Amino acid sequence: MKKNNITLIGMPGAGKSTVGVLLAKRLGYSFVDVDIVIQEQEKRLLKEIIADEGMDGFLEVENRVNAGLDVERSVIAPGGSVIYGKEAMEHLKDIGVVVYLKLSYRALERRLGDLVDRGVALKEGMTLRDLYNERKVYYEKYADITIDEAGKTVGRIVDELRAIMEARISEEKEG
Repeated sequence: MKKNNITLIGMPGAGKSTVGVLLAKRLGYSFVDVDIVIQEQEKRLLKEIIADEGMDGFLEVENRVNAGLDVERSVIAPGGSVIYGKEAMEHLKDIGVVVYLKLSYRALERRLGDLVDRGVALKEGMTLRDLYNERKVYYEKYADITIDEAGKTVGRIVDELRAIMEARISEEKEG
């Protein structure tokens, strides 16, 4: 399989879907929202999977679905917890470039508002700050490219990513 996909990772609310849809349009790629793929394959909502199987069960499903993605020329937006799935992350790195949409904790807090409404599942006793600090390490570990969103509009982020990806594509053609 060619390495011609782009996977956007980051916290819930970082803009993976928003940036992903616009980037896919600008590059002429498909857009894959993995949460929707999971719901279609499992024939139930994410919150139902979590309610039925617990967070660990959900993470197993998420890992399996992401590790089995078979797409080309796609911008992939997995859930923020994809980074806990070793097989998923190895597969996503094998099939393309992994981009971390980095958001400050303060910006994250502003964007998320009510966590329950946003579908963010926190382990018992865990705060949003705890989750942010825990995941940040994984996002940095797996990212091929990090885009710091501080002070940038969605349009600017998409333009920056498009320029990076077009440069990589032309390097590959020349090399």
